[in-house]
Amino acid sequence: MPPPADILKVAIEWPGAFPKLMEIDQKKPLSAIIKEVCDGWQLPNHETYALQNADSTNFYITEKNRNNIKNGSILRLTTSPAQMAMQLYERVQSTSLDMKLDALKELANSSRDITFAQEFINLDGITLLVQMVESGTERYQKLQKMMKPCFGEMLSFTLTAFVELMDHGIISWDTFSVAFIKKIASFVCKSSMDSAVLQRSLAILESMVLNSQDLYQKVAQEITIGQLLPHLQGTDQDIQTYTIAVINALFLKAPEEKRQFDESNVNILDCPLTEMAHILAQKQLRSIILQNVIRSTKPINDEMAHQLYMLQVLTFNLLEDRMMTKMDPQDQAQRDIIFELRRIAFDVECESNNSGSIEKRKSMYTRDYKKLGFINHVNPAVDFTQIPPGMLALDNMLYFARHHQDSYIRIVLENSSREDKHECPFGRSSIELTKMLCEILKVGELPSENCHDFHPMFFTHDRSFGEFFCICIQLLNKTWKEMRATSEDFNKVMQVVREQITRALTVKPNSLDQFKSRLQNLSYTEILKIRQSERMNQEDFQSRPILELREKIQPEIMELIKQQRLNRLCEGTCFRKISSRRRQDKFWYCRLSPNHKVLHYGDLEESPQGEVPHDSLQDKLPVADIKAVVTGKDCPHMKEKGALKQNKEVLELAFSILYESDEYLNFIAPDKHEYCMWTDGLNALLGKEMTSEFTRSDLDTLLNMEMKLRLLDLENIQIPEAPPPIPKEPMSSLDFSCCCH
Repeated sequence: MPPPADILKVAIEWPGAFPKLMEIDQKKPLSAIIKEVCDGWQLPNHETYALQNADSTNFYITEKNRNNIKNGSILRLTTSPAQMAMQLYERVQSTSLDMKLDALKELANSSRDITFAQEFINLDGITLLVQMVESGTERYQKLQKMMKPCFGEMLSFTLTAFVELMDHGIISWDTFSVAFIKKIASFVCKSSMDSAVLQRSLAILESMVLNSQDLYQKVAQEITIGQLLPHLQGTDQDIQTYTIAVINALFLKAPEEKRQFDESNVNILDCPLTEMAHILAQKQLRSIILQNVIRSTKPINDEMAHQLYMLQVLTFNLLEDRMMTKMDPQDQAQRDIIFELRRIAFDVECESNNSGSIEKRKSMYTRDYKKLGFINHVNPAVDFTQIPPGMLALDNMLYFARHHQDSYIRIVLENSSREDKHECPFGRSSIELTKMLCEILKVGELPSENCHDFHPMFFTHDRSFGEFFCICIQLLNKTWKEMRATSEDFNKVMQVVREQITRALTVKPNSLDQFKSRLQNLSYTEILKIRQSERMNQEDFQSRPILELREKIQPEIMELIKQQRLNRLCEGTCFRKISSRRRQDKFWYCRLSPNHKVLHYGDLEESPQGEVPHDSLQDKLPVADIKAVVTGKDCPHMKEKGALKQNKEVLELAFSILYESDEYLNFIAPDKHEYCMWTDGLNALLGKEMTSEFTRSDLDTLLNMEMKLRLLDLENIQIPEAPPPIPKEPMSSLDFSCCCH
């Protein structure tokens, strides 16, 4: 007879004694189990002891997480978290350097455990660490001058403990003084600093900026681009990653009015990061990242790829202001840009007021604006009142005309010499192309939390978007000619060009020249071949009998999809608790019981390998208590103040279960697939329709497969019930010639 599920067999260690094999009853209070263990070793004062996982985490066992204990687990009897916190609080203030160093090292390791962290913070431990950093730095520096090797370690462990304690979110970041911020910033600004200290300092600055608008202002006043550049020129990818993360954080939190940069301030090395609108595009920063990070011999890890993606998105988002700015037809400075386009294309100077009648000059302008491909020939400024792309389209046209003048003139004159219906209108094309490129690059959208999709080629040029446009407008003109398009085909041409661009971007070209070469291989003829190949396995089921058969089969397929969704919920999913610092992941797990009546969930210390058993998840929610499932901006955790509600990608992965009167269980799915699996499964449990895009896709795929099977001509063909036998392996000599004799 198997033992009861509440009885677990574990081994318990105690320093200096043989481990004990014990049976623990999960129904007993944890304090009673600890007393029983202490009595076995004749240890008094059992309340000063606790149980701990004897693994790499060394996390304390509490009433909340005790259900994570499994049969065969190895536990350790140790000092209680309150006692340990008090001991370390006293030891880190020791006058003995060796004792102090050991205590700080142990504190940095123990602070990862939220149970210990809470006790240490209750002793005002955070304030102690801050004081040690503020007042103890001079002593550390003296030790460094004396060549004491413990200098870097002591400061590193102090900062590590601080970071770990703060990452639990127990206390607010707004409580720290300017003196502390200046001290942390000074570690970053020093030319020679221990790499571990530098890494922790950069991490602290990033967290300060992301978690407090007030601290953002103070940090931004302490750091300049010139002080961060040397860290990008090193070879330590972790330091480079944290450095770019600080730049991204400062820029992400900068108020809109502070994202402007006075171009007359040419000394960007001394420019505060509050004025960084164009700093991100400056050659020095870009070229250092390109040479020392992107083109480094070291492979780029996921975290660095994410930070480069963030930098790319934030750089392109600088275009949003121009993209959403309408042209003022009465603004002479803006109208002069259109005059400049006309002058470059037709090599004419602006005529004086006496160079002919007003009617004659208007006629001349109208003719030229028509050749330039504007929709409004009389007042082309009206064409740029559409947002997006607004004034950004005009900026791109002027950039093309000035920096690729020969290509610009060739395109304009070439099209103006064609018949009206066959000309590719440069003005209209440029406006629509700019809008398309903004959509492809998602200009104006906040960065995704989990994306690593950066394009190296955008780091190879100071005006990468302008160059990107110049390549694509020439592609558009080429494709127009290949398609022999007329004005009625304009939208078709734009669709082909979008496909050419997106297909070329998928291979992640390392340079703009590689991107251009890739486009050369994606001619209109090649796109047609690709489309035809992709349609090979797609059949058109539009006849009435076929549609009736599909309608008959569909309920069976929907039931199959429903069962798959419920099975997926029974397997469960590990969800990540979103925090401001991505490197400190915390997890929780949720799964449906096999009888589909209860949701089991609970916190995890680390990402699990495989499924998590029901009995290790301490919390339960009966399905019968669920009142509704809400998604996106309707979720309670998306209505809270903070950056999460502004992040579109996180918003699209958020859903909540409403139960009882005002209780919620909030989720942020790890990806779109899991989001659809869970929202579909929960709707199925509640008897509602499954409406996700994955359901539509699965329904279409399974319906097509079932239709093809049913439409096979299998009359008088016997389908075997068992698979055919596997043929014998060939002879080892592979000499088949003997078989022919």
